[in-house]
Amino acid sequence: MFDKVLIANRGEIACRVIKTCKRLGIATVAVYSDADAEGLHVRLADEAVHIGGSAAAESYLRAERIIQAAKDTGAQAVHPGFGFLSEKADFVEALEAAGLVFIGPPPKAIAAMGDKIESKKIAAEAGVSTVPGFMGIIESGEQAVEIARDIGYPVMLKASAGGGGKGMRIAHNDREASDGFRSAQNEARSSFGDDRVFVEKFVEEPRHIEIQVLADGQGRTLYLGERECSIQRRHQKVIEEAPSPFIDAETRRRMGEQAVTLADAVGYSSAGTVEFIVDKDRNFYFLEMNTRLQVEHPVTEMITGLDLVEWMIRIAAGQALTLAQDEVKLNGWAIEARVYAEDPLRNFLPSIGRLVRYQAPEETAAVRVDTGVGEGSEISMFYDPMIAKLATWGETRDAAIAEMRRALDAFYIRGVNHNIPFLAAVMAAERFQAGRLTTNYIAEEYPDGFQGRALPAENRNRLVSVAAVLQWRSERGGERRKNGGGGVEPVERVVMVGREPHVARILPIGATFSVEFDGGRHLIESDWKPGQPLFKGHLDEHPITVQVDAAGPRWKLTHDGGTVDVLVLRPRLAELAELMPVKVPPDMSRFLLSPMPGLLVSLAVTEGQEIKAGEELAVVEAMKMENVLRAERDGKIAKLQAAPGDNLAVDQVIIEFD
Repeated sequence: MFDKVLIANRGEIACRVIKTCKRLGIATVAVYSDADAEGLHVRLADEAVHIGGSAAAESYLRAERIIQAAKDTGAQAVHPGFGFLSEKADFVEALEAAGLVFIGPPPKAIAAMGDKIESKKIAAEAGVSTVPGFMGIIESGEQAVEIARDIGYPVMLKASAGGGGKGMRIAHNDREASDGFRSAQNEARSSFGDDRVFVEKFVEEPRHIEIQVLADGQGRTLYLGERECSIQRRHQKVIEEAPSPFIDAETRRRMGEQAVTLADAVGYSSAGTVEFIVDKDRNFYFLEMNTRLQVEHPVTEMITGLDLVEWMIRIAAGQALTLAQDEVKLNGWAIEARVYAEDPLRNFLPSIGRLVRYQAPEETAAVRVDTGVGEGSEISMFYDPMIAKLATWGETRDAAIAEMRRALDAFYIRGVNHNIPFLAAVMAAERFQAGRLTTNYIAEEYPDGFQGRALPAENRNRLVSVAAVLQWRSERGGERRKNGGGGVEPVERVVMVGREPHVARILPIGATFSVEFDGGRHLIESDWKPGQPLFKGHLDEHPITVQVDAAGPRWKLTHDGGTVDVLVLRPRLAELAELMPVKVPPDMSRFLLSPMPGLLVSLAVTEGQEIKAGEELAVVEAMKMENVLRAERDGKIAKLQAAPGDNLAVDQVIIEFD
């Protein structure tokens, strides 16, 4: 076993590897960029080495600096995490030349599987089912259109060296094929330094299902079941689960055996993932092999009881696997939700800033939080916007979903926008709970974008009752009656939900509150005190967690993916409040606003130019994702308020129209 390991990564995966190494008694070395000087992984590691500027190209992608850091600190091995250099064969070769051990697969396997075009050829030769497509390199948008027509729309344009949803576009027609080729090529060049793009048939009603493999390089390769990864946006996974609610035992066996065959064909060792696209009839086709640890590995660990990071380290140290295929057991169900710094109400655009408040749910045997941040951490424009991975386990899928809904209620983040309301809405959706998933789920369920979850009447009533108790406690400085309620008169307050009043009668009964309104009655018990961000307690003897913002009489309450703004007033003040005018928001239709913080890459128009609806106006880039902004209607450019190269704030004016 190694004495010291360097982790050539950042964020939650670096923290994850450090924790496993500590458990194994291995010293750790973190590397960090300017942006990560105060990173959690830096604080957790035994040693830390600065390797360059904030941009990945100036730090985490500088192989020579990482190798030097390993030499300087006496590390014997390097764990790459995922992303950055984790699938670069030349990095592995450079490590080996420097006398260091790479905790991952051999360079030949990485090279074979890292090129999506070559990997499909190898898979086909090994007898693995593959998707129809054009495996050559495309030179232009015109050629992309020609090939797409031959294959038949819809098609998928993919960066050959891609991953993480970058450099991928779906095209349903000639224009989308031409534009998609350009954007995929630009993203691929920016993210991977390799702008090669290929085209393959896009399988309709597809599920994205992957097989986890583990090989020791000594003759034993195992498959550890599958993960369902169909809930995606921009081809990046958002929610994963293991096992899949769609895959039966026979399909699991056939997919697993093909994954093992492919791994053996390239001499694979360490942990890896073989990804498949599966149609509605359970026909499956090879997509790619990720020659690294996957972001979603926690769900596999939770149902198998295996620590994949530990096994990567043991295999790299020359140890053989100690279990056989028939000893791999899948126990229960696990779901992972990726908590991102992004605004789901703005088409999931990235959000940048400081985590002013960060309170993760308590970890238990059924709840796991993998994160690389804490309160006060900065979400930078330089890296992936992931805040944390939240994973839950249950004996059944329904139990795992229930755990996830409770955990999301208890995940309190402020300072940046985040996708927790969206994740909670998905968990509450009947279609998700029924397991009717495809990679089109988000587009089909939210065709006009996510607008927030409409509160069911039951949830609204719960929050009205909670608001009444919050106000009662706030008025009394958190006082809690313990006299059994004898001689205590009920207090009447009006809870305004918008312009809709609910007259609530609040009566403390010992440690419990009775709240009556609209002919109903709820019993609430909680130790909440003013200033606490989470209201935890029981409502009608059922556990409830509500996120609390502001301090009365105005309250913003969030529960189960829905948010309600309420005003709790004394009866006379409520009468007067109804006479107040409604504030009308300003008309911003004459401006093109930046939908996110980012870099203005280009402007496609000039002052005085006539424009048509759908015409490209500007391109904004954030976190290596290009976003093309188009005209919503015909008009004329009055003034350009920003120039290419400008760093934009969210809602900053780019263009003013006549």
